[in-house]
Parts: sequence; C-alpha cells; structure tokens
Amino acid sequence: MIAYEEVLREFDRKKVKYILVGGIAFNLLGGFRGTSDMDLLVDMSDKNLEKIVKILKKQGYYVKQPVDPIKIANKKIRKNWIENKHMKAFNFYKDNTLQEVDLIIESPVSFSRAKKTLVKIPYEDITLPVISIDNLIKMKKQTGRKIDDVDIKDLRQIKKLRKEK
Repeated sequence: MIAYEEVLREFDRKKVKYILVGGIAFNLLGGFRGTSDMDLLVDMSDKNLEKIVKILKKQGYYVKQPVDPIKIANKKIRKNWIENKHMKAFNFYKDNTLQEVDLIIESPVSFSRAKKTLVKIPYEDITLPVISIDNLIKMKKQTGRKIDDVDIKDLRQIKKLRKEK
C-alpha cells in the first residue's frame, strides 16, 4: 500500500479532478527523494473542491488554519482568502502522522494547462494523473528552494535519458 492510497482511491471513485505535483510526482516520474506530503494541483471549481474537502475530512484530515475547510469550496470566500490573506496553498494534515495534503492555489502552471500534458501512471486498478516533467520544472523553478534546484537537474536528466531510448 502506498501512502495516500485510500485518498487517491476515493478521488478516483468520486471523479475528483486533480493532478499530482511536488515530491510524489517527482518520484513517480523517475526521481528519488524522500517526501511525506502530497501536493495537488486541482480544478478550482466549487463542486470539485467540496468533493476534496469531504474526502479528506472523512479520511481524518484537518486544516491548520482556524477556518472551516469547506469554505474553500465557496468561490467568493476563496477569492477573499487568495487576495486578502495571500493564500498560496491550502494545507490538510492527519494527526499523529507525517501525512499532509497541500492544495496548490498559486502556481505558474494552471490545472487546465497541466491537464493537457499530464502523465497517466497506472497503479493497480486506478490511474494516477501526474504533472508532466516540463510543467513540474516550471513549478519548481518558482519556489527558490535548493531541493527544487536539485530536482530540476534530475528531471532534465530523466527527460534526456527517456529521449535516448
């Protein structure tokens, strides 16, 4: 069983529109580094966000912010959080574990753009939607973190090796 498998299976059952990004995507694309959180680029429609919040709450996840997480599924409230509270991601965590789920709000790559070139990775009886190498590089360039600079180099090498085959 992989970490977050129950969440991903429920996303599949409920037809959640999401794309794996961040460290998990890096690993699924052929890289190797430790990561304990799951970063998601999601369709920001109220209906999709409501599904995500309900699934995560059902799986025992909470938010660190002192807000009711279902409010992110309200476009007007979400817009206020983004514009006035400078929300870049919405974080869920599971008590007594290292598991965290980040819904990426601000990204140089939109969900609709990422969806066009996503990589479909089969896992048992479900398919995991993973951001493309090029789009993951674009996202990682923005962070300014040293680990992401290392990941970018590795992703470019993976891309180069795949073209040689």
